[in-house]
Amino acid sequence: MGEENIYDKLKEIFGGIPGNLSVLEEEIDINLQVEYYEYARAHRHAITADEVIGKKDNIFQKDVSNEDKKSLFVQLASLDNVEAYRTIEKFIQDQEHELREWAVLAYQESRMLLESKILNENQVFISTGLGGKGDKLRYFIVFFANKGKSFNNFQKKVLQNEIDFFFKQCSGEVEEISYKDTFATFKVVIPLNVPLKNLFKNIILESNQYGDFLMSNFIITNVRCLSDEEIYDFLCHHNIELDYDESE
Repeated sequence: MGEENIYDKLKEIFGGIPGNLSVLEEEIDINLQVEYYEYARAHRHAITADEVIGKKDNIFQKDVSNEDKKSLFVQLASLDNVEAYRTIEKFIQDQEHELREWAVLAYQESRMLLESKILNENQVFISTGLGGKGDKLRYFIVFFANKGKSFNNFQKKVLQNEIDFFFKQCSGEVEEISYKDTFATFKVVIPLNVPLKNLFKNIILESNQYGDFLMSNFIITNVRCLSDEEIYDFLCHHNIELDYDESE
């Protein structure tokens, strides 16, 4: 199973993968991202750039409410102003602040605006729940063992070898691997110009040359990492069975 191929969608929209493209690198809940952009549209009321810059240090003040800070972040992000950009950049150095993810979204928007001004061309911004790295997007992948069996060490080695081989060809990276009773999960980053479904279908096909131990069905998402319970719920919702072999 898989989502619509982002690579194909980008080609359809832009006639290819645009060079003026930026990826949100951090993992930020997609609901928070939606909230940010809806909030930004509603709170960019009539206020001059000088007024916004005059209040910029309020984002660091403990006696200023988070609501006021959120409003100030979206106002700073709306300015093609280096001082506004550097102010937001300074704030996000605090890794523990409860508004950090909000500030990261403002920082990304501010950077895009400045780049558009400097380069004199509109920038294309891709934002997903799992973020990315450079020109790569991060994905959460689930492979399923055939007949509901657990992966043995040989099968894990085969799957790892095939993933290493195919990812080397496409400049992908594996960040995390986890094996459960009947499925394996991977967090990976893959370049935008790689057709995802073909990549993972080929990994499964080649792995199955050594014992047909993987189901052809798989999950790809760039929204967030799924819990074990969500993975099983997904299977039930799509009427996919793990095909247990009760005779063994």
